[in-house]
Amino acid sequence: MSAKYYTQFVLTDAQYRGGNEFSGVIELSHPMDQYTDTRDIEAILAQNFDLQQSAVKLVSWSRLH
Repeated sequence: MSAKYYTQFVLTDAQYRGGNEFSGVIELSHPMDQYTDTRDIEAILAQNFDLQQSAVKLVSWSRLH
């Protein structure tokens, strides 16, 4: 069961300087627990941008219903 989330995050990689804040809806293949560590979400976002997890700073996220 997939789940959609509204996210806001910043990419700190040098490649994204000047336009590094993003927001939008992401869809995950399974829902995240409300107590999920933000590092898990940052890791998923980083993987999608082909970056290291440390290059992603999650600002906020919330599940869409």
